[in-house]
Amino acid sequence: MRDGCFEEKLSSRSAHRSPGRRLPEMLYFHLRWISFLTLAICWGSLLGQAQVVSSPLPASALQPPPPPPAAPFPTAEDLEEGKRLFLSNCAPCHGPNGDGGKGSDLTRPHLSRASDDQAFFSIIRRGIPGTEMPNTRHLLDRDIWQVIAYVRTLERSSPPVHGDLVRGAELYRSKGKCGQCHMIAGEGGRLGPELTDIGERRSPGYLRTAITDPERAIPENFFLYRFVTLLPDNFLQVRVVTKNGRRITGIRLNEDPFSIQIRDFSDRIYSFWKSELTELHKDWGKSPMPSYRGVFTPAEMDDLIAYLGSLRGGR
Repeated sequence: MRDGCFEEKLSSRSAHRSPGRRLPEMLYFHLRWISFLTLAICWGSLLGQAQVVSSPLPASALQPPPPPPAAPFPTAEDLEEGKRLFLSNCAPCHGPNGDGGKGSDLTRPHLSRASDDQAFFSIIRRGIPGTEMPNTRHLLDRDIWQVIAYVRTLERSSPPVHGDLVRGAELYRSKGKCGQCHMIAGEGGRLGPELTDIGERRSPGYLRTAITDPERAIPENFFLYRFVTLLPDNFLQVRVVTKNGRRITGIRLNEDPFSIQIRDFSDRIYSFWKSELTELHKDWGKSPMPSYRGVFTPAEMDDLIAYLGSLRGGR
């Protein structure tokens, strides 16, 4: 009797079980299978990766990429296009005439890193790690060959400089007072460009021109430079007038649409919101460096150029 009653209670319990009680059990069942399948997939992926890591790389994967094809014969059209590409991509660092600046002097007959056209191609394409020379993934192979063809036309032998390095160093410090604005190996002023490796970056002819006619080395505008060169690298003299009447002239260190930072000729740094200024003049093509034409005798100029040309950053 008791067994019958017990069975009757169970059957009545099962018969009156609501559908809502059955749903969690189904979800639990499916979630267990999903978890099992997920673990199986992850385990299989780990095994596959372990097999890939343990498998030796084929010999072809360890070889350097094949060298680029031979340089095409440069036509007049190639040289003209190469010049255009050079001015818009290379001139901001190597100078509009290729005789150096932030980048190295490309007018030398023998370039230490680009002994042949294939090495030159690889440097332009991949850049030089650890230096400011970037890669040029945006250029096509034909573009690079056109640039190389144009740069090769710039090669010329620099006239020998007959000067005394010791006397040149003394003229740099005393008569020229160059250290007031320029720095060499951490010593000197900060208004002008650093000269620690100027001999590696500039040709003797460029140095002579920069000393006797400084503004000739500064472009009239930076239209071709702006898209590939940061604003602080564009040397620019500026003059500002604040709302309270202060007038400051100096070198632009940085600029954005809302502010500008300036170093004046006393080595003081200012930062202004442009809303604080009533005037902002940009003296394109101007330089605070005076001309030394007539200051040095021809022999002294040779000594100074010889000294500057010897500065190669410890090389």
